Amino acid sequence: MPIERVEIPDDWPVQPLERLVHELLRLLGEDPEREGLQRTPERVARMFAELTEGYRVDPKALVNDALFDVSYDEMVVVRDIELYSLCEHHLLPFYGYAHVAYIPNGRVLGLSKIPRVVEMYARRLQVQERLTEQIAQFLDDLLHPHGVAVVIEAAHMCAMMRGVKKANARMVTSAMRGTFKTNARTRSEFLSLIGHARLE
Repeated sequence: MPIERVEIPDDWPVQPLERLVHELLRLLGEDPEREGLQRTPERVARMFAELTEGYRVDPKALVNDALFDVSYDEMVVVRDIELYSLCEHHLLPFYGYAHVAYIPNGRVLGLSKIPRVVEMYARRLQVQERLTEQIAQFLDDLLHPHGVAVVIEAAHMCAMMRGVKKANARMVTSAMRGTFKTNARTRSEFLSLIGHARLE
């Protein structure tokens, strides 16, 4: 069966990574040459290219021409944005949902761009707290809105598979800017819309 190909940059160090994975398999007590593992080093090298592509995304190109001047000044909410990332401590996945809101100040961002912003930052080695802050700060700097709010809820494989081994534990983080931080009523409206008013 052919290996599924993903687009990787020309300068991605495929061969050095393959050698490292080959050596890792050997150090774990495996035979890297056995049938099931022969192509694992290449697969892993390509997987990391895909899972860390956020480092190679140009934010300006990502947003492109999707900024629009409008007079709308009510809350814009995009909820339940799926995200997958790699914990920088153990290189194990964490996954969940991001909920993003902002109150425009004369400009709005095209709907599809908000999930792309989330993905850009998620496709890096991360901790959930920083991921939450990066999304909020990017949107705040880009739109100069009256306020930005980001809530992320995620399950972490490093806590599910190892360590405390708590399969049902979920981490919830938030980042508030502008009126979401200073106005309890605005914050409550957002949390109510995403079903997390208990986070007040």
